[in-house]
Amino acid sequence: MSTTTSKNIKADLQRQNKSNIYNQFLYYGSQTKQEIVSALNLCLPTVTKNIDILINEGLLDKTGSQGNTGGRRATMYSIIKDARISIGADITRNHLSIVMLDLTGNILCSIRHRIKFEPDDQYYQYLGSSINNMIINAKVRSDQILGVGIGLPALVDEDRKSVFFSKIIDLSGTIIENLSKYIPYKIQLFNDANAAAFTETWMNHDIKNTFYLMLSNNIGGSMVIDNEVYTGDTQRSGEAGHITLVHNGKPCYCGQRGCVDCYLAATVLSDMSGGNLEAFFKRLADGEESYAEKWNEYLDYLASTVNIIHVLLDCPIILGGYVGEYITPYIDVLKNKATAINTFENNADYLKICSYKKESIAAGSGLNFISDFLKSV
Repeated sequence: MSTTTSKNIKADLQRQNKSNIYNQFLYYGSQTKQEIVSALNLCLPTVTKNIDILINEGLLDKTGSQGNTGGRRATMYSIIKDARISIGADITRNHLSIVMLDLTGNILCSIRHRIKFEPDDQYYQYLGSSINNMIINAKVRSDQILGVGIGLPALVDEDRKSVFFSKIIDLSGTIIENLSKYIPYKIQLFNDANAAAFTETWMNHDIKNTFYLMLSNNIGGSMVIDNEVYTGDTQRSGEAGHITLVHNGKPCYCGQRGCVDCYLAATVLSDMSGGNLEAFFKRLADGEESYAEKWNEYLDYLASTVNIIHVLLDCPIILGGYVGEYITPYIDVLKNKATAINTFENNADYLKICSYKKESIAAGSGLNFISDFLKSV
């Protein structure tokens, strides 16, 4: 083995040890050096050296001690959660949501504004000012910020810098340049459903394969394979909203007819209550007949949709988005409807409800930066 190869192997091992030690603190909280030694089967000098490096990098700190009062107490160490910060935004046709996340994925603060998207300088300036004000109010330094992720109801290129399909909102090919005028940080673009699905994988590390069905004002989907979002050969994977559900059915904004989006968009429900989805479900719970009829019809279409997806992919399906926030009391009814048209099973236990019920798109857009950073530690 050459000297260069030996040095590379040693450097890789050192990086892996450092990463493993940091992640041990990240996932299991405050620990002593000896606890890290036992958990990772490393020698004490290796653990001590890497803890010192992480402290010098501002990622770890002493946070107390433990042990018997009669003997020497062991020092406890913890990660500095806000050593790095990520910003995530969710742009929709009529709303803007922004969240600030620490290294554990915890939302430190969030805002949501009702503002109509317009592809103009005024809107981009408003977005930039909102982000800047959040940073100032949180007293965060610019060198702490990893980047700003923007979730969009659009298809995004693999480089996360441009949009190649957008019919819900009017996005130009220069959106990154437009945003960069007012956001002086690294910016990445994300498809909204893929961002929300990433949030689910972050919350549930045991997810292997799943399909995330986003039931919001537009219908999106995202395929997760081996805990990673799969975007397809041309970044179009998971577009469940444009499965043809009803032949020659209702016209869809995409130009086709009968798409799933026409029948499962949250607006199908909220339009009955002045655009307020929460009000729809309140009146449904109150037993109003017209709302019950609409909901029953919605569940029929949803059952057909999840059955199609499950037959094709044979994996769990997570129901998220705006409707996913309210669907828990009705999941058994939906499962019964899905079971009735299931060719292969006598149940629909593949249906799951999202873990992250609010601001999942904004959070997922920001979490991508955190995930990349943690891989680099």
